[in-house]
Amino acid sequence: QVQLVESGGGLVQAGGSLRLSCAVSVRTFSSSVMGWFRQAPGKEREFVAAIRWTSGSTFYADSVKGRFTISRDNTKNTVYLEMMSLKPEDTAVYYCAASPFGTVYSGYKNWGQGTQVTVSS
Repeated sequence: QVQLVESGGGLVQAGGSLRLSCAVSVRTFSSSVMGWFRQAPGKEREFVAAIRWTSGSTFYADSVKGRFTISRDNTKNTVYLEMMSLKPEDTAVYYCAASPFGTVYSGYKNWGQGTQVTVSS
């Protein structure tokens, strides 16, 4: 069973930066793709970014492309989301998730508890 623990959320002013971390308890086939999603109040959860553990290939939502960077540290079993030029509309609970089937935009089976990111204007 893969367990995911996010950290690094907080309050930041517009234009600022934050780095989220997701510690993965077990790196197996069940976490071949790691993703970040977010959910703002009153809105549906949406895809933010994803990365393949082995190849390091990355994928981004258009809304964050050029501002957010997803990366992974294989030695620490940790995935990061570096967020720059933050906007108030980036305010949401951010979730780390693991996809066992290698799919990027759906099919995530394991989820972390979420970490709040609040961007003030």
